[in-house]
Amino acid sequence: MATQVGAAASPPGSLRAPGHEGRPFDVASRESLLTILAFRGGALAKAGHNHVIASHDLSGTFYVPDDVLRSTFELHVPVAQLTIDEPELRAQEGPEFPREVPDSAKEGTRRNMLSEALLNGAQFSDFTLVSQRIEPGSAAPAVPTASAVRADVQVTIRGQTHTVSVPVTYSLTDGQLVATGDVPIKQTDLGLTPFSAMLGALQVQDELRVRFRIVAHQAQTQH
Repeated sequence: MATQVGAAASPPGSLRAPGHEGRPFDVASRESLLTILAFRGGALAKAGHNHVIASHDLSGTFYVPDDVLRSTFELHVPVAQLTIDEPELRAQEGPEFPREVPDSAKEGTRRNMLSEALLNGAQFSDFTLVSQRIEPGSAAPAVPTASAVRADVQVTIRGQTHTVSVPVTYSLTDGQLVATGDVPIKQTDLGLTPFSAMLGALQVQDELRVRFRIVAHQAQTQH
């Protein structure tokens, strides 16, 4: 599928959360997974590690009317619950992600990630993803029963709001919605400054790889 992402900064408050219509589908947190692959860089890159950051705690709701392109959603990702380098998740990513990482490296990554310089977890407990527009996708999904769309998503992270365009493959059957995607995105496109140490000799590359599989079940009552 296409992985092109466009991002443009938006002044806080310039984009309003859309109104919702249609059937609500609540995210099943424990059935869903968001992973972020962060890659080492700099002259001393070999002294660092690539990292897998994951969320098993997404929450939120999709609203799906008869016209699927009028669907909306609002999702929340708590930053304190983000995990660092789960061995099972690393093992899925190939030789660039050896299964085991020293605890000191994991702790350092968590500290840097939640620091005031990056996510500022002490002040901002989560980041949010709110749909702005959904359009037909340009690429056919690999699974015949699935459909492809492109979602313009308002991302609010550490108090800053930006809009990214994300290709999404989804299926909607038997009261269950499954949305998946795999997309590169630059930290600087979200207003973040990639971690750097030793005058840039050891750093995290600007571009991250974001993958998600979000499962949501139709709510029994209307929201």
